[in-house]
Amino acid sequence: MFGLIWQLIYLVTFVASLYALIEAIRTPASAFEIMDKQSKKLWVALTGVASGLSLLAVFSGRGMFVILGLVATLVFLLDVRPAVKGAGGGRNQGPYGPW
Repeated sequence: MFGLIWQLIYLVTFVASLYALIEAIRTPASAFEIMDKQSKKLWVALTGVASGLSLLAVFSGRGMFVILGLVATLVFLLDVRPAVKGAGGGRNQGPYGPW
């Protein structure tokens, strides 16, 4: 039972880190520079490593480094993504703002 709970935690971590990786890839590099949030390459690398570690944990059942990946994922999703999302480069921007 306890192992099943950890497997669920690893799976949720994988889904969150994969979502963060996709968002980091989709965000323009200039948005990171404008908001002074490191570089796009760094965040793509960090979320990519987090996705790989959590996927490895899902299949192996051992998640020694998953916590580090989860921290990087949460920092991206809770701090970096909201900042760079509003930095322009949004896909639904009209001439007078978002629509």
